Amino acid sequence: MAIDVSHESGTTFRVVVSDDQGSSTHMVTVMPSDVDRYAPGATPEELLEAAFAFLLAREPRTSILARFDLPVIEQYFPDFPDVMGRD
Repeated sequence: MAIDVSHESGTTFRVVVSDDQGSSTHMVTVMPSDVDRYAPGATPEELLEAAFAFLLAREPRTSILARFDLPVIEQYFPDFPDVMGRD
């Protein structure tokens, strides 16, 4: 499984998840406050790589929303902040 994160524009990032079956593209908004909350000292790209690794451990790439704001993950997985804080 490969996770490729690139800056799109402003606070929006493109995340492409690839595996043997194909790939999926996700547009994710990451605010500076999200980085401060979930991964202080990390870049948005590093946070997104960790966030997608978290998601992929819990669901297939095809189940991940195509477009979302990073904090939405917490609505589906309440342990997200705790897990991100441990990494």
